[in-house]
Amino acid sequence: VQLQASGGGLVQTGDSLRLSCAASGGTFRYVGWFRQAPGKEREFVSTINWNSRRTYYADSVKGRFTVSRDASTVYLQMSSLEPEDTAVYYCAGGAGTILSEIRNPRSYNHWGQGTQVTVSS
Repeated sequence: VQLQASGGGLVQTGDSLRLSCAASGGTFRYVGWFRQAPGKEREFVSTINWNSRRTYYADSVKGRFTVSRDASTVYLQMSSLEPEDTAVYYCAGGAGTILSEIRNPRSYNHWGQGTQVTVSS
């Protein structure tokens, strides 16, 4: 099973960026995005149910970020970026993740490498 995240970069406040997570070699119930800023714990950003395509968001990104997927890739479209969005972003796949645990990183059993997103003010 492999998850490969890409698309990070350096942008300015208010800009947009799209992250991609290419998934291969397995099936997932949920594929989520988490982020970790220096000195902070990894936090939930968004997730998508693979079959239903139902989406879920952290309050801090609701209305600004959109998660979607095609046959093998999950996307995180980020708009109106703020310096507080600066972090390493990780995608993660959970084969057995349940709805009550979708915001818990421990419920995802496969992780991709991170991609750095830096938003300058």
